[in-house]
This record gives sequence, C-alpha cells and structure tokens, in this order.
Amino acid sequence: MLMLCLAWVLGGSRRLPVRAMRLSFVGELGWELHIPRASCVPVYRAVMTAGAKHGLVNAGYRAIDSLSIEKGYRHWHADLRPDDSPLEAGLAFTCKLRSGVPFLGREALEEQRQVGLPRRLVCLTVEEPVDVSALGPGVLAVSNASSRKVPMFGLEAIWRNGQVVGHVRRADFGFAVDKTIAYGYIRDPSGQPVSLDFVKSGDYALERMGVTYTAQVHLKSPFDPDNKRVKGIY
Repeated sequence: MLMLCLAWVLGGSRRLPVRAMRLSFVGELGWELHIPRASCVPVYRAVMTAGAKHGLVNAGYRAIDSLSIEKGYRHWHADLRPDDSPLEAGLAFTCKLRSGVPFLGREALEEQRQVGLPRRLVCLTVEEPVDVSALGPGVLAVSNASSRKVPMFGLEAIWRNGQVVGHVRRADFGFAVDKTIAYGYIRDPSGQPVSLDFVKSGDYALERMGVTYTAQVHLKSPFDPDNKRVKGIY
C-alpha cells in the first residue's frame, strides 16, 4: 500500500513543506520524504536533530543493497532485466492476470504460465559446511572454514545435485540473518520447465573462485517472510 501525505518540517523558525510517501525499500516500516531542492539541507538537519535521541544515523547505498536483498526486494539491472519475465522473477502479483484488464505482454505471460517457466529466480543462503557428497562428483572442493560470511558479488555458479543450473545475479551479506545471500535464475538441465518441486528437491552449492559452499534454497525471503515488519508488526 502506498500512502501520500503533505507534512511540515520545522527547520529553525521556518515551516518547510515535505511530501511524505509511505514506502520502503529496506523491509522496515518507513517513509520517503520528497523535498523541494531549496529545503533539502534544512529538512535534513531538522530530521537528524529530531532523530538523534532515537539513535538516527546516516546510512549509505551499500546498506540499502544489503537490506533489500535480505528482504527479497528486486533490483533492476541485476535481479530484473528486459529479458526476465514477472513470472520467472516471482512477481506475478504485480500483474493483473486474474482480471480482464489488458496490458502489454499479457498474452506472453499467459502462454508462459500455461507451458511452464524455463527458469526461475531463487534465493540462496550460504550455510555452514556439511557433508556434501550428495551433490555429486562434479562439485569442486568444499570449504572447510566457516563459510556463512564468504563474500559474493554476482556471477558465481549455482550447483544443484552436481550440475551447474545457473549463476548468481546479485549477492550481498545479510546482517540480520548473519549469512551471505544470493539471488539467481536456475534452469532444469533436462530442458523441462522449472517447477517449485524442482527447486525444493535439490541439494545446492555456490561456487566462488573454484571453491563451493553449501547453500540453502528459499522460496520466500529469509528475513520477515510473512511481511509483518513493513506493517509495523514487530
């Protein structure tokens, strides 16, 4: 749900207009403030002053990257590209397929839903090393060190049952779950559609610089999968 309201921020002795949007890209109950350019600095100072007693601090874009991947929010250019479909990306809820509303690409999505998905975006978390002999002889050496915090950035190979089934599109460290998180599209090597059963039934690993790390696949985001925190339910 998107809420808009007009508010006033007290900057010194002046009241400054702000458009507040109930919107979050980090998985928490939050707002975006849209501010006239001339008022940006005084509004920023007023917000930082008011938030100081609550521990408010500045956060950079790498923090947004980490928080968004932890919540499962998609990034354009990484998780989403022009050649990815909403169904493959797990974003069917953004399309009005249950209604009669026409939209560009509807016929293609209906056809894809009918025949099955050739690939599917999945979430993977790097786990502590375990016995991965079930992954098959094709897997390379497995790390014996604590691997949950191994740095990954994208393009790492995704292994399933001893076969490479895709590569990581985006990865970052999730500080709330204390694990490396990766998103990537996987395919069935047999050429069959990628069903949810196919996703759930495999044993996974991620390969980084010739070393594989045991991974757990998730059908929902590992952080707040029931989407409560953005509603203020803690």
